Amino acid sequence: MSACRYRILVVDDDPALLRLLSMRLSAVGYEVAAVESGEKAIAQIPTFQPHLVITDLRMDGMDGMALFDQIHQRSSALPVIILTAHGSIPEAVDATSRGVFGYLTKPFDSKDLLDQVTRALRVTGETHERSEEEQVAKWRQGIVTRSPLMEDLLGQARLVAASEASVFIHGQSGTGKEVLARAIHMASPRADGEFVAVNCSAIPESLFESEFFGHMKGSFTGATRDHKGLFQAAQGGTLFLDEIGDMPISFQVKLLRAIQERSVRSVGATRALPVDVRIISATHRDLDELRNSGTFREDLYYRLNVVALDIPSLAERREDIPLLANYFLSTLEDASRKKVTGFSPESMEVLLSAPWPGNVRQLFNVVEQSVAFTTTSLIPVSLVQRALRDEVDVAMPAFADARSRFEREYLTQLLQITNGNVSQAARIAKRNRTEFYKLLHKHHLNPSQFKAARAS
Repeated sequence: MSACRYRILVVDDDPALLRLLSMRLSAVGYEVAAVESGEKAIAQIPTFQPHLVITDLRMDGMDGMALFDQIHQRSSALPVIILTAHGSIPEAVDATSRGVFGYLTKPFDSKDLLDQVTRALRVTGETHERSEEEQVAKWRQGIVTRSPLMEDLLGQARLVAASEASVFIHGQSGTGKEVLARAIHMASPRADGEFVAVNCSAIPESLFESEFFGHMKGSFTGATRDHKGLFQAAQGGTLFLDEIGDMPISFQVKLLRAIQERSVRSVGATRALPVDVRIISATHRDLDELRNSGTFREDLYYRLNVVALDIPSLAERREDIPLLANYFLSTLEDASRKKVTGFSPESMEVLLSAPWPGNVRQLFNVVEQSVAFTTTSLIPVSLVQRALRDEVDVAMPAFADARSRFEREYLTQLLQITNGNVSQAARIAKRNRTEFYKLLHKHHLNPSQFKAARAS
């Protein structure tokens, strides 16, 4: 696998140095995008989706550290290398303590540059041994996205997967917490083991101990045979505890002991059995609030919440709606035995502007219902509106009330959704083309970048 799989964004207000960096990195096979300001770098990241950013420390306007702070807020797994003059080395050293991957002093040696780049790309979790298609099939199967938010989350998930740390996933109902948990399992050294998922809200309180730890024949009325619990079923693999916030407090102390001692004792048994299980938990509820109210144990909270991941809602990743809708359509077409080729333009605009309180799960249901009722090859807008039950009246936030950061993200999403079609984007935003172009210029957004944007 060649280095061209990797994308590197280079930022410097010195045109000569920018050309030199681009040439040296391109010469060894990297795909390079070069911009002359931090503001343009922020605008470029969503479409270019770099694996690494190299930026000068001292620049007019947004300097290197301000750019790093902006990147770190949005994509904490994206490594940044700082270029600095000899006199500002102390600042660069301080930058590394704040999370910058590394720094190079100018003039830099080509070998040092490439060594730093290689090390930085290694921490992203990317490898050269497998093709991207093989990686997707192996650990990201079923995750359909081109959203920078989701790609950043997946980057974090892949890094975490290599460790044994317990992972807590927070997200609204229907965002795909179990899908993410399974991806972490498939990217981990435990991939050959079992992935066992359980919804804690579906288990009666009296059966928690038996379900999790198992029971012996005759240990209680109705126990007609030995039963292995969930921990034993997940031996050597991953146990995913969904809706952990609904677990009764009476069982929480027993779960904590099992995690700490790495052993379980079945109901009716006289000795404990060792277990080797990784725990991933999730909930749509606020665990901090439950902990403060005393309905969730603080010691268990810290055991489960070693690494926290937040899944964005569908409303926060609207650029994924066309991808997801067509993906669901392709999976449903065979089962429905209908030749449904897509959505009408009006239908897609309705899907793009709906509020989606039920997130990806709701989108699947809307597509499934629309396919069931359609009699044409293109799904008409009336069926989508019917499936949404009049929720389409709630549109994306208005421009007038948006701040500068939201404006940029809003415009980026619109251009990604429309693949750089300014007329369509302006129509969705309810702005005329002249005003829309002014907004694009204000935020350094070039529509042509989005025409070639990757649908990762």
